[in-house]
Amino acid sequence: MSETPFESCTYEVRQDLIDAQLEAWERIAAPGTWLDSAHRIAVVAEIRQARSCDLCSEIKEALSPNAVTGAHTTTGALSGAEVELIHRSVSDPGRLSRAWSQDVLAGGLSEGAYVEIVGIIASVMIMDTATMALGAEETPLPNPVPGEPTRYLPPGAKVQAAWLPIVEPEDVVETDEPLYPSSKVGYIYRGLSMVPESMRNYWAMANTHYLPGEYIYQFDTTIRAISRPQMELMAARVSGLHQCVY
Repeated sequence: MSETPFESCTYEVRQDLIDAQLEAWERIAAPGTWLDSAHRIAVVAEIRQARSCDLCSEIKEALSPNAVTGAHTTTGALSGAEVELIHRSVSDPGRLSRAWSQDVLAGGLSEGAYVEIVGIIASVMIMDTATMALGAEETPLPNPVPGEPTRYLPPGAKVQAAWLPIVEPEDVVETDEPLYPSSKVGYIYRGLSMVPESMRNYWAMANTHYLPGEYIYQFDTTIRAISRPQMELMAARVSGLHQCVY
């Protein structure tokens, strides 16, 4: 990458945030589990394209997302199923459904690629939102890295408590690890577990932007510039505005 995240920011930014984003962009640029490097970078470009998509704006404003028809404004680099997954996840995630997810898969997208793309969306949305909130310029797309996807599928992945397969703590095998920090993890932590590398990459970045796992249940923690109650009040408000089920 030719530019460091937050390089144009006029505020002082914690070094661990800068480092976390640098590392996250390097991981995004590397070949993944089901997608190669160029494909993963194309996903990032489409995530950013979705923010200015007219159809997505119409869907967001409609009483029902199914009441609007049309075509997404895209970069033209990805399949229709990938575009639909990215645009709806970026613009109107609170109204996605199991039936919608099955339609996306029926459009030719594999379950593994679906989960990997969702992991990239989650990571990029956090990083770009943090950058924009601080008034900094958007971090440029990384350059592609040679290599092939690993195509690793956890043997214990199954559809149980989610729309797509996940790996329950009791089903983790040696080749999945490291997967979970303990045997007691919430479902929000398990969501990307069908693609272990995506799950590890996401949480390595997200924990720095929020709180490291060891502090989650320490409600009097003071490791951030604002108090934990202030953090949770802001998080709850943002989650409500985004119709976050969790």
